[in-house]
Amino acid sequence: MGIVAGLDSSTESTRIVVCDTDTGAVLRQGYAPHPLEGRPSDVDPQAWLLSLGEAAGGGLLEGVQAIGVSAQQNAVVPLDAQGGTVRPAMVGGDKRAQVAAVDLIDALGGRQAWAEAVGVVPQAPQPVTKLRWLARTEPEAAQRTAMVLQAHDWLVWQLLGRPARRTADRGGASGTGYWSAANASYRPDLVELALGQQTALPEVLGPWEAAGTTPEGLLISAGTGETMAAAFGLGIGVGDAVVSLGASGSVMAVHHEALADPHGMITSLADATGMHLPVVHTSNAVRALRGTAELLGTDLEGLSQLATKSTPGAHGLVLLPYLEGERTPQLPHTAGTLSGLRRESMKPEHLARAAFEGMLCSLADALDVLRNRGVEVRRVFLLGPAADLPAVQAAAPMLFGAQVVVPQAADYAALGAARQAAWALGVSQGTLGPQQPPVWQGAAAQVFEPGEELPVGKAVRQQYVAVREQTHPGAFQG
Repeated sequence: MGIVAGLDSSTESTRIVVCDTDTGAVLRQGYAPHPLEGRPSDVDPQAWLLSLGEAAGGGLLEGVQAIGVSAQQNAVVPLDAQGGTVRPAMVGGDKRAQVAAVDLIDALGGRQAWAEAVGVVPQAPQPVTKLRWLARTEPEAAQRTAMVLQAHDWLVWQLLGRPARRTADRGGASGTGYWSAANASYRPDLVELALGQQTALPEVLGPWEAAGTTPEGLLISAGTGETMAAAFGLGIGVGDAVVSLGASGSVMAVHHEALADPHGMITSLADATGMHLPVVHTSNAVRALRGTAELLGTDLEGLSQLATKSTPGAHGLVLLPYLEGERTPQLPHTAGTLSGLRRESMKPEHLARAAFEGMLCSLADALDVLRNRGVEVRRVFLLGPAADLPAVQAAAPMLFGAQVVVPQAADYAALGAARQAAWALGVSQGTLGPQQPPVWQGAAAQVFEPGEELPVGKAVRQQYVAVREQTHPGAFQG
C-alpha cells in the first residue's frame, strides 16, 4: 500500500485529500480558503501557495509519496524572463476580455476557423483571450511576458522548486485556445496573434507522466484542470456524460476523438486519461429555477415541492429558459419564453414544473449536440446542489433518455488529482502501465432509471422542441 495526495486549488479555496494508492480510500483531508476578498479578476498567485500551506498543515502530508495538482481553469500566470510574475494572475470569467474575444474570432476568420484550428472558439474566460486583452490594455506587461502558465502549471512548478523545466498537461492545455487536442500540439501563431509576440509555453506531458521529483523525493504528477480532474475522480468513461447544474450549465462526455464543431457549440477538450472530453455549455440552468422561485415567492426546495404537484408536460406550459441569452443554441441576445398559457395551466405548480422541464430540456438539447456527433451516452452523472432536488431526479431520466447517476457530494477534483498521482507513482515503480490508470472504487451514488416514463419524457421533449422551433426556427442549424 502507498499513500498519495491530491490537491484542488479552486477559485475560493484549496482542498487536499490523502488517499490509499490501491483503493482510493480517503485517509485524511485538509481545507483552507484563499486569503482573498470577494472573487477578483486579478489574483496574486502567492495566495494559492498560502492557502495550500495552511490546508497541508498539521502533518497532513506525512508519508505521502506523490502529489497531484488540480486547479481552476483559464487562470493565466504571465512570467518574465526571470520567472517572476509580470502582473497578477488573470482568473475567472473576466468580462473585461469580451471585446478581445470578438477581436480574436474576427482576426482568424470566424468561429469555424478557430474550431478547426484548436477546437475552441474564444470566449472571455479563455487564456488566449486574456492574452489579447493584456496586449491591448497593458502593452508593457505583454512585452515583458516570456512564459505563460496556467494555475496548475504554476503550482506544480512551485512545488518542484521552480526548475528550469516547466510543464503542463494535455487536459489543461486543450482549453487555452492555442493547443489543439486533435493534433496534440501548440499553435504558436495563435499566441502571437493574441499577445503580439512569441512567448515560451510549458511542455505538455502525458496523463501518466511525472512533472518531476522534489529534493525530498516526493513525486509530482502532471496536474490538470478542475474539469478533467473531477471527471477522473468520478471515474467516468466511454458512454458516460456529466451534466453540471450551476447558474449556467455544462454537458461533457468521454469520447475517443476530438470533435471540431464549425458552429463552435462544442469545446473540444482533452481529458486526464488520454481520451477526449467534448463540452457543450448553456447560459442558463439553475438561474432559471431561481428566477421562477423568486416569482412564486419560494426557494428551490419549495419550487421542487410545487413541481411535484403538477404532471409531466405542465398542462401545456413550456418555458424556454433563455433568461441570459443562450450559448446552445447560439442566441446571445434573446430572452426567455413562456408558452401555452391557458386558464387551467395558470397555477404555481404548473409554472414550477415548466421551469424544471425547461431547464432539463435545454440541457437535453446540449446532450443531443454531442449525440448527433456520434458521442455515446448510456448514463448521465448529474452534479450540483440542484441535482438533489426531487423534481430534478424525477424528470431527468425520462428527459435525458438515459440512466441518471447522482453522486454523493465529495471533492472529486482533488480525488482525480490524487488518482493521477497514484498513476504516475505506479508507472515510476513499474506496477502500472501508461494505459493502466489505477482502478479505484467508484463514487457512492443514487441511480435513477427512465423505465416506463421514457415515452412520457419523449412527449415532453417534443412539446419543448415544437415551441423552440416555432420561436427560434432553425436555431440548431447554424
